[in-house]
Amino acid sequence: MSDRPTRTIDIAELATSVRANERSGLARAITLVESTRADHRDLAQKLLLELLPEAGGAHRVGITGVPGVGKSTFIDALGMQLIAEGHRVAVLAVDPSSTRTGGSILGDKTRMARLAVAPEAYIRPSPTSGTLGGVAKATRETIVLLEAAGYDVILVETVGVGQSEITVAGMVDCFCFLTLARTGDQLQGIKKGVLELADVVAVNKADGKHLTEAKGAARELAGALRLIYPHDALWKPKVLTMSAIEGTGLDMFWDTVLEHQRVLAEAGEFDEKRRRQQVEWTWMMVNDQLLRRLSSNDAVKKVRGDVEARVAEGTLTAALAAQEILSAFDAPPTDSGAPSHR
Repeated sequence: MSDRPTRTIDIAELATSVRANERSGLARAITLVESTRADHRDLAQKLLLELLPEAGGAHRVGITGVPGVGKSTFIDALGMQLIAEGHRVAVLAVDPSSTRTGGSILGDKTRMARLAVAPEAYIRPSPTSGTLGGVAKATRETIVLLEAAGYDVILVETVGVGQSEITVAGMVDCFCFLTLARTGDQLQGIKKGVLELADVVAVNKADGKHLTEAKGAARELAGALRLIYPHDALWKPKVLTMSAIEGTGLDMFWDTVLEHQRVLAEAGEFDEKRRRQQVEWTWMMVNDQLLRRLSSNDAVKKVRGDVEARVAEGTLTAALAAQEILSAFDAPPTDSGAPSHR
């Protein structure tokens, strides 16, 4: 631990700074919710509780895509168009690899050249510590801060591979999948399950010699989606073509996002979806905190090495290993009565 004096954090002052959209205050608030320090976690929750009444008013849109689809160019173009229409736009990233490599999407930030310098925009790279669950927690809480600061469009992009698509789909109102026209099977290379998550599918780079190919890809994708979704589905995902470079199709894309929200709202499903996400998130947080307590438990630490070694050797099944670890966790304290689950 550093010997430097810790700066006292005034939560009321920080909340006022966030509400006023002061960039330095917003950056400090986001850093606070990203922190894994126990004292910072407590302060972050106080800040979020203070700002919660101002949150909830933004369009939350998730964006994922196949490699090389031009996601950064698309977000830059869409963001600038939305700003021209009077919106304030924030871009967040969920990057599972950043938890392992310490990397970030600063490279993406430089590719969003116009958005990065627009005063009506805010771009935040993915947190670089913890787990995917930790990154997701920080991203969800950052959305609250950004909404309290007055950003009315929050674009959350997936970066890298893994479970990030499912994670992002669970925190947004509308989940969008960007793909390219491909020769042969247009569905080749699309990760299993991504289409099931998508509310809007867009074939990007539909320009020049690729325009006809893109329209063909859109037809094939629309056919695949018809097989996935029942006829009586409240919302059947739309498949669009667009070109972020030329700026064509962006109007249709955003109109479709708004139409999706309208259809859900009229059926009472929009608010219900957000409530459902909050309940699911609560139980994810329970799992996360239980795992943290389990990992830091002294009794578990004592048996962990032996249990893992026997599993690796094949002399103990994973289920029995889990029982041994949980038995150690549940065992009463053996010392002076200190609680074992702290």
